[in-house]
Amino acid sequence: MSLFKARDWWSAVLGEGEEFDQGCLCVGDVDNGGSGHDKLVVGSYMGMLRIFSPHSSKSGEEVPAEAQLLEVQLQNAIIQVEVGKFVSCSELLHLAVLHPRKLSVYSVSGTAGNVEHGDQYQLKPVYEHNLQRTACNMTYGTFGGVTGHHSLCIQSMDGMLMFFEQDSYSFGRFLPGFLLPGPLVYNPRTDSFLTVSSSRQLESYKYETLAVATEAESRQDPDLPLKTGGKRLTPDWTFVLGEHALDISVPSFSHSSSSIFVLGERNLYCFRDNGQMCFMKKLEFNPSSFLPYASVTDGSTHLLLGNHTNMLQVYQDVTLRWAAQLPFAPVTVRIGNFPELRGVVVSLSSDGHLLCSYMGTDPSFFATPKVDAREVDYEQVDAEMRKLQKFIREASRTQDILPKGDGEEELIIIAAVSSSMDSPSKALIADMDGLPVPSVTVQVKVKASCVLQASQLTVGILPPLAVTQDQFMLEPMGVGSSTVVSFSAFLNGRYPPADLTGDITVSYSSATGVPRVLLSRFSLPLALVCVPVSPAKTTKFKITVDTNQAPVDLNAIFPEFSGKSEDKDGNSLAFQFLSGATVTVVASKTSQRYRVQSDGFDNMWLVVKELVQRFDCHFSKLGVKDFKKSFSGTLPLQEYFLSVDHHFQLRVSARQYQDLLSERAVQFRAIQRRLLMRFKDKTPAPLQNLDTLLDATYNQVMALAEAVEETRALLDEAFVRLRSSTHLLVLLLSLGHGLTPDQTALLEATLLPLLQDTPQLGWEESCDAAVSHLLRTCLSRSPKDQATSLAHLGGPMLSLPSDTSRLKKHITLLCDRIAKGGRLTLASEANVQVPAQVQNLAAPGGVEPVAEGAADGGELDLPQGATKFIKKKQPSKKARKDRKEASRETSETSMKDEAGAAEEPEREVKREKKESKKDSSSSKEKKELSKEKKEKDKEASKESGEKKATKKSSVKVKEKKKDEPEAGEN
Repeated sequence: MSLFKARDWWSAVLGEGEEFDQGCLCVGDVDNGGSGHDKLVVGSYMGMLRIFSPHSSKSGEEVPAEAQLLEVQLQNAIIQVEVGKFVSCSELLHLAVLHPRKLSVYSVSGTAGNVEHGDQYQLKPVYEHNLQRTACNMTYGTFGGVTGHHSLCIQSMDGMLMFFEQDSYSFGRFLPGFLLPGPLVYNPRTDSFLTVSSSRQLESYKYETLAVATEAESRQDPDLPLKTGGKRLTPDWTFVLGEHALDISVPSFSHSSSSIFVLGERNLYCFRDNGQMCFMKKLEFNPSSFLPYASVTDGSTHLLLGNHTNMLQVYQDVTLRWAAQLPFAPVTVRIGNFPELRGVVVSLSSDGHLLCSYMGTDPSFFATPKVDAREVDYEQVDAEMRKLQKFIREASRTQDILPKGDGEEELIIIAAVSSSMDSPSKALIADMDGLPVPSVTVQVKVKASCVLQASQLTVGILPPLAVTQDQFMLEPMGVGSSTVVSFSAFLNGRYPPADLTGDITVSYSSATGVPRVLLSRFSLPLALVCVPVSPAKTTKFKITVDTNQAPVDLNAIFPEFSGKSEDKDGNSLAFQFLSGATVTVVASKTSQRYRVQSDGFDNMWLVVKELVQRFDCHFSKLGVKDFKKSFSGTLPLQEYFLSVDHHFQLRVSARQYQDLLSERAVQFRAIQRRLLMRFKDKTPAPLQNLDTLLDATYNQVMALAEAVEETRALLDEAFVRLRSSTHLLVLLLSLGHGLTPDQTALLEATLLPLLQDTPQLGWEESCDAAVSHLLRTCLSRSPKDQATSLAHLGGPMLSLPSDTSRLKKHITLLCDRIAKGGRLTLASEANVQVPAQVQNLAAPGGVEPVAEGAADGGELDLPQGATKFIKKKQPSKKARKDRKEASRETSETSMKDEAGAAEEPEREVKREKKESKKDSSSSKEKKELSKEKKEKDKEASKESGEKKATKKSSVKVKEKKKDEPEAGEN
């Protein structure tokens, strides 16, 4: 940022909502006053033409009206304005105005006023040319060396140069290889035109070459071959810039100057007239406009350079001499001479701010006031320091990564579900198997405690449930105001949902601009998806829930279903889902048990969940504090595995259908290419039944696409049923083993790591990885295994398994470990101390898979290389013999049970055991030898020392010989 600002000399704001660009400003003595003072001519895209004669004004004084000489509303947008000698047989200056489809030349004349209103100015049209093509920009000059008047050249949007000599049209030429128009300027020294083409190169065309080239009227397309006489248009010279050019300027201050300046997007170029580069300046900003002007030093040129950071910089060639701050980014810059000041910088912004300024400084008379000296109160400073240090300690003690919210929420969300169903129902499916599908209204009230801008409310609910509208745009709210939105929820699938809850998310920006998200949850009633029916007597699946309180009347627990129940005693109650499944709840008359039964294992989830929740609510209202519920039966793993297998088979089928569809699509495209080649061939050839093959392949593609869609729908239904079965299994584990809410949440996150299936990542591999991680960490049988498994977190990328046997064994082992008292907690991973030797074995990667043999109740295998660091005493001969037999038996049984994936790690562990035994024996020999040397140096006799050495060495040799066959057998 510059230390200096451009000093305002005169300024004006031109209209409201008008737009201006590079060619909309022109400086010159347009009214031919003869005084040599310039006027400002400004045209806008709205067609407004204004002429100003600026003069200085005192600070704070408004711009006087007499500064504006003329304001005329033209019919068309003004692209560019220029002042020159455009009328033949006249030495006066005229104004040329370029419109998109017309070129107009006007004369500006002033009449001296006899009254106080001042002079009057008029704009009179001299001639105009209607253009056949849309214009982009124009330039003027003494084309062909003609003196006394100026000719005009207009560049169209499609690359045609149209030449006009006063009131007559001369000729038109197409530029070769044209794509987009660029800046255009005339060089009077070489009688040539300069432009930057769409290929980002600077091109120079001689006027003589343009005059003798092919006529534009006879060649509408520049890329077509020539049909009439004339030379092909080629540039005189080119230079590759490599970037788009914003502007080109050819200053002519003296006859000796021969410079061409090009302003690029990132660089400033200077060329000689023959195309040779003089210098290039790399800019550190985005330029907006520039203007070369005369320098007092010979051989150099000054430039005014404006950029988008509102800076106006003065360069002498490539050296920065001055920088001044402007109130806007200038789109065009000019220099004008006015009655009271010469060399004024005139700048124009894109929204109509016109400024005449000069660079320099005004003296400042501001003096810094004296500061009153006062004594320092050290006790007060010390107290303030202690207070700040206390704040710093409290802030550094906090470990939360999320910012703490204020005491009062900026938004409060209240969701209320209607107690009665909608009438009429708003469900998309009218009925299912004769049962009407109801819908329920949910009202959401959003109350603001501060001023909030527009926010967005989103409703999230999982299929097969759906809502009438899931997104709402909330209007800005003031302090204490509230907004109420409502929507209806209903069942939109022919299978029961896995969850009756939904999420409401409100995203908004706080008063300080910080984006925030607020979440609320609502629960839908059970009556939305089922109706009461008569109880079923024979079912396939049964679950019994035990309590420690007297039996409760089921009609009191489910009052909304009691009216249509046939059992008035309240001992049984049946629910029929809209999809057709029936679930029966039977209360025992003699014991404190409740049995839930159905023909589908997953269908019982919603009823069991609702039963447990209503029991808690019922006994809490009665004031019973020691109410307990439990599940003492056998865990229904085999029934649960049916849902797992069904979901897995559908995933396999979906992948097979997808692969077949890809193959048929490749075949279909190959047949299309063959047929296209046959049809394009000039010599007709037989199709060889390719059309029949194309029809057959098309039918196969359509059939496979329908099969993929059908399988995808079945897979979605199977995943919802799998979620219901998993929720039910987690609930039974929680009831059966008294898990805490945190442990239940961890178990649910382990068995349900995904809310939706994707083709890239499915439930089976995700659940297997999560269960394996728990088995190797918090549910491992020994802390040593747990520490080693934490160091060996590595494994392959998750992908669809070949079958579900491994997953089933892991889930069975997980339930067995929980039943035996295993603790489900993630904090145990941090409490285990990993040995220093084991830390060196840590390798990056995913979750390490669990060996198959572990599912049979055996210990999990230690990772590879872990036995190196376990120190053991040398066993006796009898112990080694017993261990050898036991290891032989266990290896035989494990070879029968385990899969091939678990065999390789076991071989590596045995190989490591073999190496460790050899290492231990060799190290013991070295110790004995060193001990033997020490005994030789003592006063003892040589014979006793030799006897000891031979005795110990013989013992070691025997042990080594016994260890070698053991290693070979292992």
